[in-house]
Amino acid sequence: MPRSGNAVASKKHKKKILNYAKGFYGARSKLYTVAKNAVEKSFQYSYMGRKMKKRNFRKLWIKRINAAARKNGISYSNLIFFFNKKNFVLNRKGLADLAMKNFKNVNYCYCLD
Repeated sequence: MPRSGNAVASKKHKKKILNYAKGFYGARSKLYTVAKNAVEKSFQYSYMGRKMKKRNFRKLWIKRINAAARKNGISYSNLIFFFNKKNFVLNRKGLADLAMKNFKNVNYCYCLD
């Protein structure tokens, strides 16, 4: 008896991969094996990108807090130390927002390194 594969499922899987690869350049969007490698790599990049985004925003918030703190004559590290000492609970995102709203004339660094 001849061997039968599962053509329906394998075709569906290949179609799914090629749909993910739409818009890729050349063979990366046309050939299954090349597209599969490109899609796997793109998923890795997107995963890393989500982690890097969090890191970059934290760096940006710290820069903004530091700029506002130095405008008031205190360093960022001392400010955080005193907040922790007094059990003042506010995350860096909130502090950066307060710094931006209350200190309009501070030169902020908007770059996401």
